[in-house]
Amino acid sequence: MTENSKLADTLNELTLFVNDRIEGYKTAAHETKDAQNHAYYQQLAQQSEQFVSELNGFAKAAGGDAESSTTLKGKFYRGFMDAKSIVTNRSEASILDSNIYGEEWAIKAYTEALESSELAGAARQAVERQHQTSQETLRKLQQLKGVASVG
Repeated sequence: MTENSKLADTLNELTLFVNDRIEGYKTAAHETKDAQNHAYYQQLAQQSEQFVSELNGFAKAAGGDAESSTTLKGKFYRGFMDAKSIVTNRSEASILDSNIYGEEWAIKAYTEALESSELAGAARQAVERQHQTSQETLRKLQQLKGVASVG
């Protein structure tokens, strides 16, 4: 396996998780009854779509293919969360919990990608920037959760 194909594989794997992030935030935007959260979740879904576009560009430049799928674990988790949302009546706290869990999962995927020795140059810089943004998003979601549980 060439270094470029390993790089493409690393980027494709990360993209699966970012695609999960898109689906999660689209679901959250659909389920929330809070107008501000709705706008924020839509913004996060759009941000994730930009991340995927960037990652896929680097994967193609490395000789790989664009990745448009999600992880199997993500599909199961969204199904579980759909069932849970019925029981919890789609409470803001449960939606935030789901988003926090998903963001923690994305951060792990970024961390693993950054451990790849093939990830260098502009691709590494992009992944580092996305990783930092994901960490900032997690902090904001945790703050929103604190407000939701008090309010």
